[in-house]
Amino acid sequence: MSDTPFGFGLPPEEPENGDEGRKKGGQGGQGGPANPFGFSGMGLPGGAGGPGGADNPFAAMFGAMNPGDLGAAFQQLGQMLSYEGGPVNWDMAKDIARQTVAQGTADGVKDSSVGVAEKSAVQEALRLADLWLDDATSLPSGAATAVAWSRAEWVEATLPVWKELVDPVAERVGAAMGGVLPEEMQAMAGPLLGMMRSMGGAMFGQQIGQAVGTLAGEVVGSTDIGLPLGPAGKAALLPLNVAAFGKDLGVPPDEVRLYLALREAAHARLFAHVPWLRSHLFGAVEGYARGIKVDTSKLEDVVGQLDPSNPEQLQEALAGGMFQPQDTPEQKAALARLETALALVEGWVDAVVHAAAKPRLTSADAMRETMRRRRASGGPAEQTFATLIGLELRPRRLRDASRLWASLTDARGVDGRDGLWEHPDMLPTASDLDDPDGFVHREQLDFSEIDKMLGEAARRQDDAGGNGAVDDAGDQDGEGQK
Repeated sequence: MSDTPFGFGLPPEEPENGDEGRKKGGQGGQGGPANPFGFSGMGLPGGAGGPGGADNPFAAMFGAMNPGDLGAAFQQLGQMLSYEGGPVNWDMAKDIARQTVAQGTADGVKDSSVGVAEKSAVQEALRLADLWLDDATSLPSGAATAVAWSRAEWVEATLPVWKELVDPVAERVGAAMGGVLPEEMQAMAGPLLGMMRSMGGAMFGQQIGQAVGTLAGEVVGSTDIGLPLGPAGKAALLPLNVAAFGKDLGVPPDEVRLYLALREAAHARLFAHVPWLRSHLFGAVEGYARGIKVDTSKLEDVVGQLDPSNPEQLQEALAGGMFQPQDTPEQKAALARLETALALVEGWVDAVVHAAAKPRLTSADAMRETMRRRRASGGPAEQTFATLIGLELRPRRLRDASRLWASLTDARGVDGRDGLWEHPDMLPTASDLDDPDGFVHREQLDFSEIDKMLGEAARRQDDAGGNGAVDDAGDQDGEGQK
C-alpha cells in the first residue's frame, strides 16, 4: 500500500523495472518534493525540471520561460483560476491526456487510427477467445461487441470510469485541506482558498491527464488494472499496443493477440455476470476516500505565527506543504478489501485463461509468465493506480490467488469454482490466500438452503401481516384479538 495517496509524490517503494514511461519520459505521476497538492510540474515551460517547479506552481509555470510562451501560460493560468467545477478539472484532464497521446511513446511510436484489417483481426480474436472460454468457465460471454481502439479512443472511452474512481479521493483531499483552517481564518482567506481550490482542480486534472495519457500508450485493452474501465458489454484491444507488447517475445503476432483477447474476454465475463463485483471494488475506493485525514500539527504551528492582514503569508504557508496525508484504520481496511478483491479477479482470470490457452497455444506458458512478470515489475497499470489512489497490488497475492482458483477447479470443478462468485461472503479472504489448501477443502456453505429458509420466513411473515390487517379491520371495538 502506498503511503502517499492520490499523487502525493511517487509511491515510497518502486520496483526496479517500474513504469518505463516515468523513467524515460517523466510523465504520469512524476516525483519530486511534495507541495500542498502533491503535484510536480505543471506540464508547462519551466515545469518539474524548472526552478522551483516541484514546490511552487507559479514558479513551475513561469520559471525559465521563453517570451513566446507567455501568452499560452497566462491563458492556462486563466483557465485554472476560472474553473468552478468539481474537485477535478476533467476538461483539462482530457486535453492533457490527448496531448500526451499525440506526443507518442518514449520509443517514438505515434498513435494512429485503427485500420479495417486491424479491426477485423481484433474482432476475430475476441470472437475465438469467447469460444475457447466456454470450455474453461461456466460464466457466459460478457461482451456484446468487440472493438479495436486507438490510444486516443481508449482515453475517450475510459475517462468516465476514471472520473468515478478519482473524484471521491480528490473531493476528500480538497475538503480536508479547506477544513483545517479555523473559521475566522477561513473567512479572511476565502478568496485565496477559492483560488487554491480552482488551481487544485486544475492540478488534479493535469496529473490525471498525464497519467491516463501515458497509460494509453502501454495498455493492451480495457481491463489492464483489473477494473472495467470501458463501457459495459464491450471487449476492446489496442492493436498498436498489442503489437508493441509482443514485439520482442518471439511469439507469432496472432498468438499474442489471441492470448490478450482471452484475458480481455475473461474479464468481461466476470464483470458482466457478477453484478455486485463492480460496486464492491468501487465502494472500497470510496471507503478509502472517506478515511483520508490531514495532519494538522504543522498547521497549528504555523497558524499561531500568521499575520491575518498578510494573505501572502498564508499562501507561502500553503506552498510550504503544511498538509500531509495520513494512513488511517479506515483507509487500511478499505485498501485491504480492494487489494484482495483485485487479486481474486486477476487470479481467476489468470487461471481461466491458462486453462483455455494451454491446449491450443504453444506459447501459453511463455505468455502467462510474461504477463505475470509485467505485473510483478510494477507495470504501468499498477503504478498509475498507486499514484492516483494510493494502492499498490502485491504480485504475491496474484500468484496465490491463481493457485487457489486452480486448486478449486481440481477439487470442485468449473461450476463449483465459479459458483463462489454468487455472493461476496463466499469468496476467499486474504487469510485464505495464505492457506489455499485449507480453503479448498473446507466444507462448503450452502447459500441456496439459507436463501430458501429466509424466503420461507419472509412468506410466513407476509401471511401473518395480511391476516393481522384483516383482523384489525374487522375489530370494531378496537381491542383486537385476545
